[in-house]
Amino acid sequence: MTNNVMLNNVDHANLRVITQRGARYGDNVMTCATFPAEFRDVQAHYPIVFRQTEDGPGFEPHVLLGFQEKENLYLTPQGWDAGYVPMAMERLPFLIGRSGDQLNIHIDLDSPRVSRAEGEALFLAYGGITPYLEHVNSMLLAIHAGLQGLQPFIAALREHDLLESFVADIELEDGSQNRLYGFHTINEEALMRLPGSVLESLSRAGHLQAIYMVVASLSNFRGLIERKQRHG
Repeated sequence: MTNNVMLNNVDHANLRVITQRGARYGDNVMTCATFPAEFRDVQAHYPIVFRQTEDGPGFEPHVLLGFQEKENLYLTPQGWDAGYVPMAMERLPFLIGRSGDQLNIHIDLDSPRVSRAEGEALFLAYGGITPYLEHVNSMLLAIHAGLQGLQPFIAALREHDLLESFVADIELEDGSQNRLYGFHTINEEALMRLPGSVLESLSRAGHLQAIYMVVASLSNFRGLIERKQRHG
């Protein structure tokens, strides 16, 4: 359950947010959402895959963190074991809210990250926001702006048949089998067949770089499998 409310410096003057990473804070997830403007950062550490949806643009990109539900192979007893935490995870327990045409910050008061005793303060003594909350605000604005470019990106992929489903079978050293399914990736053969005029069009729209970032990210499957081997 969630309890999302608009953040304000009167009711929430003494709230703090725990920024440590761990399963007890809800970080034990198999995937998290991402968006094209973030691909450059996430592709250095994680595979990027696509999950089909029943609404919106029909597909949404996800960072792959594990091979089964509630499995995040980047979590260790010391915290998050990667040089970059995806924004969809780092933003928690905050989210973007809207009052009419105005965007504002909401917070999930039921999140295990919310505390009055430990963590990062949100407001200064006289009501101003702390540097931490300034960072959160910037991150939420970046997410909002990034999501505006998602629908045309997915539309371009679908227009040129650049998405294909895949199944990955992973056998661990102990002989156990793991199957990853239900996701899509870039069809590299279809990408290579595109004529120059289409590639130019994709490049001018800002989509081509994001496409290649997805392709490059797939090299991280090897590292993810190695993490799975270590976790068992």
